[in-house]
Amino acid sequence: MDKNYHIFSDGRIERSEDTVRLETDDGEKKHIPVEHAEAIYLHGQIDYNTRLMSFLNEHGVAVHVFGWNDRYAGSLMPERGQTSGRTVVEQVRAYDDPEQRQSLAASFVRGSIHNMRTNVTYYDSREYELGGVIEELDNATARIDDAGDISELMGVEATARRAYYQTFEAVLPDSFTFDGREYNPPPNPVNALISFGNSMVYANCVSAIRATALDPTISYLHEPGERRYSLSLDIADIFKPVLTDRLLFRLVNRKQISRDDFRDEVGSCLLNEEGRTTFLKEFEETLERTVEHPTLNRKVSYQYLLRLEVYKLKKHLLTGESYDSFKRWW
Repeated sequence: MDKNYHIFSDGRIERSEDTVRLETDDGEKKHIPVEHAEAIYLHGQIDYNTRLMSFLNEHGVAVHVFGWNDRYAGSLMPERGQTSGRTVVEQVRAYDDPEQRQSLAASFVRGSIHNMRTNVTYYDSREYELGGVIEELDNATARIDDAGDISELMGVEATARRAYYQTFEAVLPDSFTFDGREYNPPPNPVNALISFGNSMVYANCVSAIRATALDPTISYLHEPGERRYSLSLDIADIFKPVLTDRLLFRLVNRKQISRDDFRDEVGSCLLNEEGRTTFLKEFEETLERTVEHPTLNRKVSYQYLLRLEVYKLKKHLLTGESYDSFKRWW
């Protein structure tokens, strides 16, 4: 699997013969081996030109741009290697079919709650008393099939997530207080970590969808809207507990990230460059980590699990084979 490359420095990236060259404002020069790149993430103030974009398009490399507060701003996507009018037609038909859309949305919610529950169960077995949260998540799961429409499903997921966030207050040290999810902007370190991690999951889902003929703007749980890849929101909800939350718990509890890794601004709290570097190093290592897949009978990376999830959805749309969202089994 190809790698992601993150650029924090201010400067310029350009094509340099058959590679990508970064020249920072400090005069430092680095090269990115484009033949091994999945995507490039721009976190700093970076200049680039159409020559570079054409070069990256030839190699199928996406560029994900992050703006103020390191919030996801958008993606420059290469021309899709696969195009299929039939796939897009079936994708739209599933959206227009209330029963099929409800079924897909329910599967996304079921996978999301299952993966939240897996995290809670892990810590409940380590002398944290989280049985009440597990019960609330089980109650939410039981309500999925009774939801009458998409808005009710989203309400079930929101209720489950509020219960789930009680785990953060119990598991994290006192120096990382968490009174609930807030963003735009995040007011404290825990919310800053969640927002940053979730944006990375979302962008990686954009890249995974790019590898198929699916349209990233046609979604089932989240309503398709302007200027966002709403299908990435659907897929990302499943993987946030696995990729963002478990990593957050580990980094904070092992003191790999401390209060010194954040900067406070008016009304907001953000990771500083050192904190972002630490988080992303561990995040990318997590994506490369492999697990034994129960049906493929081989080891696959977490990053491949993202792509596999999109292919499962595509197969459902084209063949009618049932879609069962990813549920962590280890």
